[in-house]
Amino acid sequence: MKQISLSVFSCIVSLGTLLLYNIPFFSYVADNTNESAGGKLFLLASLIIIMLALNFMMAYLTVFLLRLAGRILLAILSIINATAVYFILTYNVMIDATTVENVFNTRYSEASGFFSWSLWLYIFALGVLPALYCLLQPVVYGKVKKMLVCCGLSSVVVLGIAAMNIGHSLWIGQHDTELGGLLQPWSYLVNTIRVESSHHDKQVEEIKLPDGSIADQEKAVVVLVIGESARKANFQLYGYERQTNPLLSKQKGLKVYQANSCATYTTAGSKAILEPKNSDELYELLPNYAFRTGVDVSWRTSNWGEPPIHIDEYLTDTDLAALYPDENSQYDGILFAGLRERIESSKKDKVLIILHTSTSHGPKYADKYPKTFEVFKPVAGNIEEGEKDQALLVNAYDNTIRYTDFLLDGLINTLSSMSDWKSAMIFISDHGESLGENKMFMHGLPMKLAPKVQYEIPFLVWTSDHFRKYKKTSVSQDVPVGELPAVLEQHYIFHSVLNLLSIRTEVYDEAYDIFEAEE
Repeated sequence: MKQISLSVFSCIVSLGTLLLYNIPFFSYVADNTNESAGGKLFLLASLIIIMLALNFMMAYLTVFLLRLAGRILLAILSIINATAVYFILTYNVMIDATTVENVFNTRYSEASGFFSWSLWLYIFALGVLPALYCLLQPVVYGKVKKMLVCCGLSSVVVLGIAAMNIGHSLWIGQHDTELGGLLQPWSYLVNTIRVESSHHDKQVEEIKLPDGSIADQEKAVVVLVIGESARKANFQLYGYERQTNPLLSKQKGLKVYQANSCATYTTAGSKAILEPKNSDELYELLPNYAFRTGVDVSWRTSNWGEPPIHIDEYLTDTDLAALYPDENSQYDGILFAGLRERIESSKKDKVLIILHTSTSHGPKYADKYPKTFEVFKPVAGNIEEGEKDQALLVNAYDNTIRYTDFLLDGLINTLSSMSDWKSAMIFISDHGESLGENKMFMHGLPMKLAPKVQYEIPFLVWTSDHFRKYKKTSVSQDVPVGELPAVLEQHYIFHSVLNLLSIRTEVYDEAYDIFEAEE
């Protein structure tokens, strides 16, 4: 290969970045501006020049300052860019802070579900080949003076064009989430820094809640089931035309509430379920607080991404498989194994068991349930197959809900047979799911952009006879004292469970309790 100057090399990298990875960005701008044809062309041209200048400056500085390490870094960014644009085009996602957070909280077993020939083709054609160019192209680095001139001129161009578009600042501000999530490589670079900064801030200890106490010695158990990606729209209990809840629909005393999640991804959704109020701070969570108060608490999970849990008994599906070798540990049924014996063997009067499931998590819904529950056929093996025929994807997803129905029905039957205990089952999902509506899949969009199916969630409650009285649901917008609003949020879990376990504490908020307070 013929040697070229670093400025020419940086121009090629900048132009390649624009053409290979940022077409979705410019498509969004073109589709969402109300400018005249001339105004739209001016905005697009301005953004193109700004992007070329910024990427030129980034490539120049990276290679000039870091030399071989800088070229390696550009090669890595090429592969990440290719992966990012594949997911943007295939799954209609944006690479925002939520998406980056999900990537950090994804295990290989989940990520492998996205592996496909089309993904590898994108990575090779749009990632590996540009990466090889960045690594192998001979470059004359030049002098410091030239570097300062080139980068200085780039900065002047960026600032000048930005000043000429000051009138578009309001529109850009209104669409900053979408624009930032489509701009490569800045989307994941900036949002990775944001997520890491947020994680650093959260390394502090939980904010302790006021001490509480248990008011009575009545034997009571609460089993809280945190569903994964279960959306209300596909529950028969909420009017879905398919029989996805054939068993729960026959359970007497089952309460069905309308509810919205506080987020569209697991980490924030599960935190909202377990915290006393909506907050960016990390307050002491329900299992930690109940455990500190004297409740026997057990956490069983086949999932990940939950906030920090500080209790003695934290069991993964792998741990449970070792405890119950006769049970099939491939599915979420393992979380329910031996529950009756676990409860009845407790040496305490109050027991809280939390089951964090993964039953309805994509992209391979068909792998989340035993084949005996494959009632709706045929099914899509993954989302890519579902893109070609959405009905097949819905079939697979609906089978996960039918399996959830079976598990919850069995849990209720177990609890109802334990006559020595007052008992309650609560099921609520961390967030919903998109199944191809408007070409959107899975979850994780920012709340202001998310469709209803990503935040309208099931909230189901069952209690044994003579345990607690339910509040009435208000039919008016002005909710009277002692009644519930028409649509609940996830924070009702914390205070309702405190009531069920007879925990007396000043942190308890009766307004966020679905039950009437004890006398």
